[in-house]
Amino acid sequence: MRFHGRVALVTGAAKGIGEATALAFAREGAAVAIVDLDQDVGEKVAQKAQALSGQAAFVRADVASEADVEAMVRLVRERWGHLDILVNNAGIYMQADVLDTSLEAWRRILETNLTGAFLCTKHAAAAMIASGGGVVINVASEAGLVGIKGQVAYNVSKGGMIALTRSCAVDLAEKRVRVCCVCPGTTETPLVREAVARAPDPAEARRRLEQSRPLGRLGRPEEIAAAILYLAGDEAAYATGTILSVDGGYTAQ
Repeated sequence: MRFHGRVALVTGAAKGIGEATALAFAREGAAVAIVDLDQDVGEKVAQKAQALSGQAAFVRADVASEADVEAMVRLVRERWGHLDILVNNAGIYMQADVLDTSLEAWRRILETNLTGAFLCTKHAAAAMIASGGGVVINVASEAGLVGIKGQVAYNVSKGGMIALTRSCAVDLAEKRVRVCCVCPGTTETPLVREAVARAPDPAEARRRLEQSRPLGRLGRPEEIAAAILYLAGDEAAYATGTILSVDGGYTAQ
């Protein structure tokens, strides 16, 4: 029960990596705020987390809206009195190169993936400082470390999250807030399955994804969640500004 007595807020927690992370925190004793726009699915995840830790709640919020983010943090503090851990996982994906990416699509990706992480960090960190400190974990991607063809807006949003991590780590260290980042490789999530299904040959698309990494397979959400919990825990108390790749060896090539 590494996180007994602590409060974790996970964005984009209705499915995939976010769901696995929220449930992992609950298993380790944390009170968990499950944040998502999908209320029906999010409430089901909150019920699962409640069964594990006895303390969980769903909060519907758009991370790109500062009013929603402020309300989200306020609700968590009103319910549990403090906030110890923020996981910035909410994100959307789009495939298109720079020639085919519309300004509207560019703004939508950046607002959700990067501005959302900025807003959540800004308001959650203020709450953490008020109660003595905390940890922010950003979920970026291997796509923030290397250029991946045909997804320019997503790549830039995740590269920005890595820069946000390093900047906030040095800004907030003296205020007892650590900021780290996990960069997952392609992981078996609903988002990835939907992207593969849209390919002209889904089986071939999946095979290419698997063979592009030395371990020869996709990641599992639980494996990414384990990395997030490690960085959020006391075992990693000396880590801030850390960028941890969990990508089957993709970026080691």
